[in-house]
Amino acid sequence: MTLPTPLRFMGAPGSPYTRKMLSLLRFRHIPYQLLIGDQSVQIGLPKPKVSLLPTFYLPNDKGEVEAVVDSTPLIRRFEAEFSERSVIPQDPVMTFLNYLLEDYGDEWLTKAMFHYRWYYDDDIDKAGKILPRWRNLSTPDESLVAMSKMVSERQIARLYVVGSNDITAPVIEDSYHRFLAIFDRVIQKQPFLMGQRPGSADFAFYAQLTQLAKFDPTPAQICLEKAPRIYAWTDVVDDLSGNAASEDGWLTREQAKSVLGDLLAEVGRVYVPAMIANAEALMAGRNQMETSIDGKPWIQPAFPYQGKCLQWVRQEYAALEDEERSVVDEILAGTGCQELFR
Repeated sequence: MTLPTPLRFMGAPGSPYTRKMLSLLRFRHIPYQLLIGDQSVQIGLPKPKVSLLPTFYLPNDKGEVEAVVDSTPLIRRFEAEFSERSVIPQDPVMTFLNYLLEDYGDEWLTKAMFHYRWYYDDDIDKAGKILPRWRNLSTPDESLVAMSKMVSERQIARLYVVGSNDITAPVIEDSYHRFLAIFDRVIQKQPFLMGQRPGSADFAFYAQLTQLAKFDPTPAQICLEKAPRIYAWTDVVDDLSGNAASEDGWLTREQAKSVLGDLLAEVGRVYVPAMIANAEALMAGRNQMETSIDGKPWIQPAFPYQGKCLQWVRQEYAALEDEERSVVDEILAGTGCQELFR
């Protein structure tokens, strides 16, 4: 079924995944309408089964409008519906690497985003003031005081869900510092992860950086001091509607190791052990995962969704032809990422 445009979806400026999809739609020249606050309710659009941002309102097989969430499968659905200016490389090897890095951006970098926003006083204060105002700019100040307190208390109480606590804080923050240094070196070689044109992984990185580099005071200051190039990159990726999308603009499999090797090693250093420990906890029926990441202890509740993410990454790997899988194995050798497929 052909999707009608403009695509309608509900989101918020402080939602990384909203920003991911906004920038992607701009690059792909797909018309859209962004609904803020309760605008979707006002026009009678359905509620999603799980309340997440962004929420797209798309026709199902029966032609009925339903609320759809989860950026990664949505991007693939849009690839099938809109052929121009793809964000998925044609080479299956690069398609897999793009998928793996997108997952790292969506599921690991978000830990840093959530951690910094709700762990430090300056960040808590800013988020508590601004997030409620984004929903309704005309809300009276006296109402906003209570709303700010409620939002802050609710999100701080949820820190443990993403793995942010006093034990894991050093792991998250050290990884953020390394990520900035590594990604800065990538951008010095080429403008995007996937070459001269962005892949979906670029938009996953950008999504978290809209908050880490541009909104929350503590990580933004770190980025500005250590990696101003990334600070600027985040602004540029906000609207890539004029960026070229030539088919010869993709990073090649021959270049991948030299360009992305350090980044893949960071994925293997922190994200891979977290994914494996989470999956083991889920299989054993444990509510909590405990492991060591980067030589430091890591404790957090087991997260069923990330268990699914690991299954999907493994499915992408299994779908490769033997020759393609061998090339991927060579690129991942020594990074730690190969442990995902043992």
